[in-house]
Amino acid sequence: DHARSSATFLTGCQARKTSGNDINLGISVDQFAAQQIGDRTRLPSLEIGCENSRPAGNCDSGYSCAYTSNVAWRDENTPVPKSVDPAVVFERLFGDAASEAERRDRMRRRSSVLDFVASDADRLERRLGVADRQKLDEFQTSVREIERRIQHAMQDTDADPLPEYDAPVGIPRKLSQHIDLMYDMMLLAFRTDSTRIATFMVGVGGSNRSLAEIGVSEGHHELSHHQHNEDMVEKIRRIDRFYVERFAAFLERMQATPEGSSSLLDNCLILHGSGISDGNIHNHENLPIVLAGGAAGSMDTGRLLHYPKETPMCNLYMSVLDRMGCDVASFGDSTGTLAGL
Repeated sequence: DHARSSATFLTGCQARKTSGNDINLGISVDQFAAQQIGDRTRLPSLEIGCENSRPAGNCDSGYSCAYTSNVAWRDENTPVPKSVDPAVVFERLFGDAASEAERRDRMRRRSSVLDFVASDADRLERRLGVADRQKLDEFQTSVREIERRIQHAMQDTDADPLPEYDAPVGIPRKLSQHIDLMYDMMLLAFRTDSTRIATFMVGVGGSNRSLAEIGVSEGHHELSHHQHNEDMVEKIRRIDRFYVERFAAFLERMQATPEGSSSLLDNCLILHGSGISDGNIHNHENLPIVLAGGAAGSMDTGRLLHYPKETPMCNLYMSVLDRMGCDVASFGDSTGTLAGL
């Protein structure tokens, strides 16, 4: 059920049961949009995460690990790998290093990508008004601050590598720091219009990661099968709150980022949710979905909406694709668009 929930979440398709290479699913909504509007930006889409993928093998009841590890799918048998290393994501957004060794060498030498454009930035700044100079300074400060956070994480893990989850050198010690750093790079990607489409898979389907920083030593998956044990339920509440607080902090930073006469959040649409609504019974209906952002004035926020049972998630995706200017007659198991948004 974890494999199917992850695989189906953005595709609306039933995953073929296999632990081999004959995987079969369908295109995900982010990649459907990227194929139509991705050429308007330098990167058609951005895929990030906080837990490593496994491209093959049996990860859940006979289903391939490709299903549990990915939510972005280019086509019916091609997942789009996510990057969990902040340095890799940063380099994709702002760098031009030809190899991983070059990227890490520059990071370790504490040289900044901004150093390579310093003279151009100075010339540009002299031509700008006061308000635009302030915006340029804020942007450069944001980029440099993220570089410093990545360098700090690399120094920590160089000295004492973490074996947990096969984390590469450069993954921050605390999961909260890792999540926040990835959210901030997604924010910068939107702010610079490097891409307009991104997916962030914080864990993997069925993840049993523990969260010592909030006092939970047991694994997440283990606790989700709580059988109404109140102590386990309370720990699940703490885990849920931890993840939602990280998401809320990201939205606050989006809201605080000016864009034209409004904010970056006002001009974006961010979907946050899960393919399982209750881990104790593995049910896939009544999913917990949050839509944030005004979608450039096309979405009314501040509301709780209820829809009839068996309303496909893909009806929501149809409505999102329509707002993004995509040509779409149907998607996944959709029966139409979602009314009332």
